[in-house]
Amino acid sequence: MTKQIWLNLPVKDVAKAKDFFWKIGFSFNEQHDTPSSTCMVVGEGHFVVMLFEEMLFSSFSQNGITDTKSSSEILISIDAESREEVDELAKKAAEAGGIVFSPPAESQGWMYGCGFADLDGHRWNVLYMDFNKLPH
Repeated sequence: MTKQIWLNLPVKDVAKAKDFFWKIGFSFNEQHDTPSSTCMVVGEGHFVVMLFEEMLFSSFSQNGITDTKSSSEILISIDAESREEVDELAKKAAEAGGIVFSPPAESQGWMYGCGFADLDGHRWNVLYMDFNKLPH
């Protein structure tokens, strides 16, 4: 039985990627760090996102790296607790050098969210969901 799932992402520069995610408020389990990888921990459930140097990632996946400028390999969604948290994360991502490709806005009448790309072009979706407004 599966006990935990981890997300592995390729990055061009581990130190720069780690700095970007520190600046937007993510934390790290540095006991798992190596010169070519870092272990990011996301949310209350301590979801693990491993950031691997591209060459190391390619050796694990035995496949090429997606060109994130022309296509998306994944959309990673983060649950926000409020509209303000969505706004703040969009602001921090932009200030840290990311690209906000979808500014904070209402969606479908019950969600509020934004989208940003990190330094390596991986796309992140931040959503606050107000289930009281969910259409039935």
